[in-house]
Amino acid sequence: MKTVDLDKNVENAVHTNEKYFTCDICGKKFYRKLLLEKHFHLHTKEKPYSCYFCPKAFSRKSDLNVHLRTHTKEKPYACDLCHKEFSLRIHLTRHLRTHTNEKPYFCDVCYKDFSNLSNFTRHLGTHANEKRYACDACNSSFSRIGDLNRHYQIHSDEKLYFCDVCHKDFFNQSNLKRHLRTHTNEKPYFCDICHKTFSDPSNLKRHLQVHANEKTYSCDVCHKAFPRKSNLNLHLRTHTKEKPYACDLCHKAFSQKCHLNTHLRTHTNEKPFSCDVCHKEFSQKSDLFRHLRTHTNEKPFSCDVCHKSFSEKSNLNQHLRTHTNEKPFSCDVCHKGFSEKSSFNRHLRIHTNEKPFSCDVCHKDFSDKSNLNRHLRTHTNEKPFSCDVCYRGFPRRSNLNQHLRTHSNEKPFSCDVCHKDFSEKSSFIRHLRTHTDEKPFSCDVCHKSFSQKSHLNPHLQTHTNEKPFSCDVCHKGFSRKSSFNLHLRTHTNEKPFSCDVCLKGFFLKGDLFRHLRTHTNEKPFSCDVCHKGFSDKSSFNRHLQTHTNEKPFSCDVCHKSFSQKSHLNPHLRTHTNEKPFSCDVCHKGFLRKSSFNRHLRTHTNEKPFSCDVCLKGFSLKGDLFRHLRTHTNEKPFSCDVCHKGFSDKSSFNRHLRTHTNEKPFSCDVCQKAFAGKSNLNQHLRTHTNEKPFSCDVCHRGFSDKSNFNRHLLIHTNEKPFSCDVCHRGFPRKSNLNQHLRTHTNGKPFSFDVCL
Repeated sequence: MKTVDLDKNVENAVHTNEKYFTCDICGKKFYRKLLLEKHFHLHTKEKPYSCYFCPKAFSRKSDLNVHLRTHTKEKPYACDLCHKEFSLRIHLTRHLRTHTNEKPYFCDVCYKDFSNLSNFTRHLGTHANEKRYACDACNSSFSRIGDLNRHYQIHSDEKLYFCDVCHKDFFNQSNLKRHLRTHTNEKPYFCDICHKTFSDPSNLKRHLQVHANEKTYSCDVCHKAFPRKSNLNLHLRTHTKEKPYACDLCHKAFSQKCHLNTHLRTHTNEKPFSCDVCHKEFSQKSDLFRHLRTHTNEKPFSCDVCHKSFSEKSNLNQHLRTHTNEKPFSCDVCHKGFSEKSSFNRHLRIHTNEKPFSCDVCHKDFSDKSNLNRHLRTHTNEKPFSCDVCYRGFPRRSNLNQHLRTHSNEKPFSCDVCHKDFSEKSSFIRHLRTHTDEKPFSCDVCHKSFSQKSHLNPHLQTHTNEKPFSCDVCHKGFSRKSSFNLHLRTHTNEKPFSCDVCLKGFFLKGDLFRHLRTHTNEKPFSCDVCHKGFSDKSSFNRHLQTHTNEKPFSCDVCHKSFSQKSHLNPHLRTHTNEKPFSCDVCHKGFLRKSSFNRHLRTHTNEKPFSCDVCLKGFSLKGDLFRHLRTHTNEKPFSCDVCHKGFSDKSSFNRHLRTHTNEKPFSCDVCQKAFAGKSNLNQHLRTHTNEKPFSCDVCHRGFSDKSNFNRHLLIHTNEKPFSCDVCHRGFPRKSNLNQHLRTHTNGKPFSFDVCL
């Protein structure tokens, strides 16, 4: 530091009869010695004047007095026109120019004029591009010493300006002033045209360009116009692909410095912008402003077509494209158009297979940040979106919106073709493809197309044989997470979907919906040929094939055809003798899962299907349906030869063989033939002497189930067959038939007698 001898300086001034005092360091001249002494503090960094309220100190007393007004809120200078008050005279002078529109500072290079000196000086630096002031810490250069001083505070982390309300500190006074307006809600800057008010002058300037619609800077490549040269310069980088700002940590490059600064916070996890209402923190100021509108419910952006309002301008722009059907973003690979840039960027990753977002917990990669955020909630089990009606929590807002429609029964999406309504947009879009037969998702290996992406993904794994989801209990692998989750319930016996009417639980949501139709008797699927209704689509599809006799699934071994793939798969096992379903109790193997499930009930004695009339339980659903016909006396299967009716199809088929005398089932021991397979099975027991049906009361064994059931009636004294004439009960139907002849004098009983 160079030393200045003030006394010698004064002597020289008197001796030469000069009217000023010169600083030996910077050469600046002063007319008074006191002014030179004050100026000297700038070089020595001496700050003898300290603030009584905060730790800040000043080299000049006048600066301290000005600073004290930030604490006392004193504003001695008032505008005579609008009565606005200011703490400094220079601020009042600048403010008066907003009324007079005076711009006394004129640029000789571009002829632009300015209302205040600081803006004018800053503008001159854009022409000179001279940056004389360099930072010793990071080699950054600045055209003004004030900018350098502000920059130094970043390295020193010195924040001398404090908010008296929330005690937040700031590097400079202008940032503190802007912050204070978040507490006072002050908006001192207003538009003379529409009288809209703003808290920041930069926002007012941008707003004024909306009225002026002045776009003086035009792009030479695409001829797009911009109101400011800085906007044009940023736009030009979209053509040149220039990204001059690089991250020192991960070397990612950016076209704008503000984007780099925002990116750096992903490494430091810095969130300098805080909400005064809920104290949530944000890494970007724009994110904070958007968040604040969730508290104020402010929607300042309005559509001129339908007058719908939006909280963000980007949402308005996207919405406007729904009116214009504009898709300005086009994929160079497949030429698909997009109305939103975010959707376009996500689409590009399909071609590049880029997944830049990684989970820190399980290291799974995602192509979209929103998908990563949703995935993270599977680890934290966070459900931030709560229903105001039933207080149920959801991990996604879309899940909450769908759930709310269960309370309101709202179905806002309507099909123009069949007028069917949907509560979810995704279901609506999938439904539209049933009319257009559109299958936009294609397999790159075999080129098979699918109407839904969820169908394509499992298909792709059939080529790779990949099964990424493994069960920790039995180590079985699954290609789909949904199948894996369903499998887990077989171990936990969890039934998360419950009927509100009878409280019955279900593994699958679809099973619950189908079950609900048993209460409502709803049959939404109707056959166009015979007008028969069905409660579920699978039964409907099976029924359609009875009219078309279509059997599209064929066996490669014996060429037998089947109407359903589920029928072909078990048939194939008859050739391979594969029995993939094994009983843990008796180790018996089964070709089909349905047969396996039925067998399990012989061990558990479970009878999940109950008759609503007599409350009798059944282990099989088909047995229940057949039993119900004993109450309704329904016989839907009729013989074309003798017109006899039957309540079940198996009895009907057996009866048909009495006319054809067909006996397709033959005994391997004695070659005796039988019309029914059950008859053959019973016969085989005469050779093996097997009696699989045992009475728990007297332990007597039976080779035939019907004989076993009749025997049980002896112990229970149950008489299920009742006479309609005298109401006498009988344990067997044959006993009832014999009894009926006592009413008809030995003649076979006819129901006409009882009518």
